[in-house]
Amino acid sequence: MAGIRWLMITFDEVTKRYPDGTIAVDGLSLDVPSGSLTVFVGPSGCGKTTSLRMINRMIEPTSGRIMLGGQDVLTRDAHHLRRGIGYVIQHAGLFPHRTVIDNVATVPRLLGASRRDARSRAAELLERVGLGSEFAKRYPSQLSGGQQQRVGVARALAADPPVLLMDEPFSAVDPVVRKDLQQELLRLQSEISKTIVLVTHDIDEAITLGDRVAVMRPGGTLAQYAAPAELLTEPADDFVAEFLGLDRGVRLLSFFGANGLPLRTDIVVSHSNHEQLRAAQSGEWLLVTDDDDRPLGWLDGAASGDGTSLGSAALHSIGHGYTPETDSLRAALDSAVLSPSGHAVALDGDRRVLGVISQEDLAQQIRKAHLRSSRKAVP
Repeated sequence: MAGIRWLMITFDEVTKRYPDGTIAVDGLSLDVPSGSLTVFVGPSGCGKTTSLRMINRMIEPTSGRIMLGGQDVLTRDAHHLRRGIGYVIQHAGLFPHRTVIDNVATVPRLLGASRRDARSRAAELLERVGLGSEFAKRYPSQLSGGQQQRVGVARALAADPPVLLMDEPFSAVDPVVRKDLQQELLRLQSEISKTIVLVTHDIDEAITLGDRVAVMRPGGTLAQYAAPAELLTEPADDFVAEFLGLDRGVRLLSFFGANGLPLRTDIVVSHSNHEQLRAAQSGEWLLVTDDDDRPLGWLDGAASGDGTSLGSAALHSIGHGYTPETDSLRAALDSAVLSPSGHAVALDGDRRVLGVISQEDLAQQIRKAHLRSSRKAVP
């Protein structure tokens, strides 16, 4: 696969028609840039998985060409082609009779590496995907679903392939684990810069992960191919708009950072500051912190009594905070909506309170962010 590392994947009028006449993919043309993470998304029967599997010739196209590094994949030996392309599927697809480290070492061994070198590479990759040496000798049945998927990713990367194909890799795990795995993939991609093609039916996952997103429609045609922000602001047609959902405006907030929001600190008070607590009788909400500035909860000034003492029952949960350095406006808005006081709580990396911002002030900042974005988009 030498020479492919710096080149793209090209679909050139690719069609897949089965003997019964069913068209799975119809005239697909697009370029997958080198080093990017491109997501194919769409409803069942849209041809997204078929498109992915034609890249490594698990499925052969009926017509058209798929170029990998400028070379038609049909001109390459299928077995050699696949050994140079990483492949991750849902449920991980691990060999149940092999240990974790031997699962990861499989492809290097097939490519001629010694057992020692293959295992050394496997151990390195397990660490990279967040699995320590204690997992090496376990069997897949001894792992959680999320851990199995991490092993699957490590195995796909074991031969250092320039291209990685991922077929709904996170669909079989619960939402919390899925979010962790998505963030892990983004972190990993920032380090290794592979050319990744990922298939999902989840538009949120597509927008979270993709540098570019290909929206497929039933019948195997391409509805739109664009960066996530462009999809959300300029859907190509009613099908794309409907597939994105009514909350695409909220999803767009994921592309605006929360750093720099104007924060209030005047309603943040330590639990030991009795003078400020007494002032809560004025009716305003106060965010109460411990001696290390970590949030204890919200105090409702209208129902706080004399405000001179606090019990756990007097405080309302903050819901969840957001971290300005790493989170988006969407996370800040979610924090404000879930807060009983209507304020989002900004926390640093140690979960210390930086300040708060109200829903009203946040709405103003969202309008400003949209305005700045619109001005940048005007040629």
